[in-house]
Amino acid sequence: MKSNDSNTPKSKAQFNIIKNDPTNGDGSYGVGALSLENITSIIVDPENNEAYIDMEAMHGRSKIEKKVRFQKVKEGLIDPKLYWIVWVALNRGKDGPYYSGIGACEVLVSSEERRIRLGYKSMPEQVNSLSKVLKSKCDLTKMDDVSKIILKDFLIKFNEDYWKYSSDDFKNIW
Repeated sequence: MKSNDSNTPKSKAQFNIIKNDPTNGDGSYGVGALSLENITSIIVDPENNEAYIDMEAMHGRSKIEKKVRFQKVKEGLIDPKLYWIVWVALNRGKDGPYYSGIGACEVLVSSEERRIRLGYKSMPEQVNSLSKVLKSKCDLTKMDDVSKIILKDFLIKFNEDYWKYSSDDFKNIW
């Protein structure tokens, strides 16, 4: 993670941890609704060799998505920069929280200097990836090896216990 300006206090981003049942098990309003409370979004920037948490990606407002007009095709982008939006799910086991699901989606942003730049992302791909992560599935098949290493290092450094308690399925996708 990049350090902040020396004059401002450093804030550490946090993963979302599963909260208690919001309906208290009474079967009332909200039962059957999906909860994103245990999902965290991470941006991987392979060009700058960094990964960081950006919760605004949950709403399509991450730092990399601002002032970008997204189109449905990759053609027409001028020297696009590659980013990955990664969804990570946490669950709580007998030993504590652990990474339970992960999925990544490609985002391309034109490097052309304009007020509103062009970009590419696939909303159906993002929705499907997020849905799989909610079900504790692990899929990084579309992600390049360099980006996977950056992401793995970030997850381990963020919290070694989360990594240690994760399933073999999660650890073996790297």
